[in-house]
Amino acid sequence: MKIDNALLDRLSEEARRSPRLRMNYDMRTTAADGSQRMLNALEPGTVLPIHRHRTTAETVVGIRGRLKETFYDDDGHLTGTFIVEPCGECPVLQVPAGVWHSSESLESGTVIFEAKDGAYEPLSEEDILLK
Repeated sequence: MKIDNALLDRLSEEARRSPRLRMNYDMRTTAADGSQRMLNALEPGTVLPIHRHRTTAETVVGIRGRLKETFYDDDGHLTGTFIVEPCGECPVLQVPAGVWHSSESLESGTVIFEAKDGAYEPLSEEDILLK
């Protein structure tokens, strides 16, 4: 699988056209692969609620653009903010399992690589923190 600028451009264009302002690209090689590995194109204005993944850590790698990752405690209080960007101070971020976090695209064309352990599980109500 070749990940080149043409693919990243197409993915970003699909994100811009999507009502959700984001689009992912599955990088698993077979449906039997139980991991989660994807490219995720995120445009400014996409809504990603404060959430957690109780059973898996999440690895975020900046490919292009800028992404703000914000961390919270169980009461919704801010505990940390990081800017994930290629060649920046924080090009890669590991989100520990169970940690509340949110993501915000800071510029058009932002693409990240995202990986989690295990098969995809949709977020349940108890995994979204309402403020």
